[in-house]
Amino acid sequence: MYTNEKTTFNPNLMAFALMLAAFVGLFGETALNMAFSNLMIEFSISAATVQWLTTAYLLVLGILVPVSALLIKWFATRKLFIISMFFSITGTVVAAFATNFEMLLIGRIIQAIGTGLVLPLLINVLLVIYPVHKRGAVMGVMGLVIVSAPAIAPTISGLIVDSLGWNYIFYVSALLLVINFILGIKVIKDVSTITKPKIDILSVLLSTIGFGGIVYGFSTAGDASMTDNTVLISLAVGLLALILFVWRQTRLEQPMLRMGVFKYPMFTLSLLFMIIAMMIILAAAILLPLYLKGSLLVSSAIAGLILLPGGFLNAALSPVIGQLFDRVGPRPFIPIGFLLAAIGLFSLSHITENTAIALIILCHSIVFIGITFMFMPSQTYGLNQLPPKLYPDGSAVMSTLQQIAGAVGTTLAILLMSSGQNTFAAKNPGADSSVLLAMGVQHAFTWLAVIAAAGFIGSLFIKVPKK
Repeated sequence: MYTNEKTTFNPNLMAFALMLAAFVGLFGETALNMAFSNLMIEFSISAATVQWLTTAYLLVLGILVPVSALLIKWFATRKLFIISMFFSITGTVVAAFATNFEMLLIGRIIQAIGTGLVLPLLINVLLVIYPVHKRGAVMGVMGLVIVSAPAIAPTISGLIVDSLGWNYIFYVSALLLVINFILGIKVIKDVSTITKPKIDILSVLLSTIGFGGIVYGFSTAGDASMTDNTVLISLAVGLLALILFVWRQTRLEQPMLRMGVFKYPMFTLSLLFMIIAMMIILAAAILLPLYLKGSLLVSSAIAGLILLPGGFLNAALSPVIGQLFDRVGPRPFIPIGFLLAAIGLFSLSHITENTAIALIILCHSIVFIGITFMFMPSQTYGLNQLPPKLYPDGSAVMSTLQQIAGAVGTTLAILLMSSGQNTFAAKNPGADSSVLLAMGVQHAFTWLAVIAAAGFIGSLFIKVPKK
């Protein structure tokens, strides 16, 4: 038990309750991917329409997470946890009993509100309740939550969809959330400092339009193209609103989000590493299920099991890397992580419609071992560069840009895959659909390997202060 000037609390139980809430929320980002084909048949909707179940989720997160940096300064920790759990449970129940697409979409949106509130709250609370020399270990566990939730979601949901039905994805999530809510009521204490800064309505509006426009633009680009008028207008409006948002924050005495976090170069560099990592995670989460089901012609359950070892290794190694980080710092881990990811992605860029499943498992595992090495050390190292007063702002910036990176990664994966398919089809008219899909996935993984290699080069510039 720890005691601060406000209350006595158990930091490990608090961390567990917040991490479980975040895990279920992030699990929901990709959990429905395996059920899209089932939902298209059941609700008689197109692929572009069903994609809104993910697009809307990411859109709400992109809008709400930066606003939550302000909410953390207005509401006590316990109250904000209760609010977030209310939205998460309500949305999950609505989705579980959905009888049409519209009801399911509404449930997903309510779900996302809960996740958008709990993500920055989790990071901020961990920075408050744990001292610097213990942050590596606890952030390792949190890295497990953030990375493994969307990574193992296709595995779990694939088994659930094939054996029980897509509704049970939400039944299981609702049960976990209710249990966690009961636990959280007992263990969550008020630890954050409430300053109640003045709310600048224009900043909230610009943030909503800016982050929402960018997430929406990239999300819809996967169904259309980057040259589509809707995509271009959304991105242009979003970018303009973000520029105005940043300009306004630098001129307010009490900004909604302090831009001072970007004055710390190593925080900014670490943020770039995390963006690359999230792009790779979400891109792989959509590419490999498409390839496994469309080229290798395996079931949802088998596709999920093929992706399980990578998720398991990530879960097993994250706490270990966290503890080692406390001893030796970020330098050995982040470069090794990017190098492993680049090797794994480059290997995946050579898969065909006849590639052995064992090789897919090996390459996917190498990628996610690399993610484990780079993700948590980047996040912990970056936040450690900030003074305590900037923790809420730094955690909100990281959480927001992770969601934007997820939308960009998903869109980039689809665009690159489509480009590769079109190029191959032009040279090989009449090619089988399974071959076309494999060639498209090859092309996408080639460029993802290049992005990982760029991250490796950037990781060589990490500066570690002398003790």
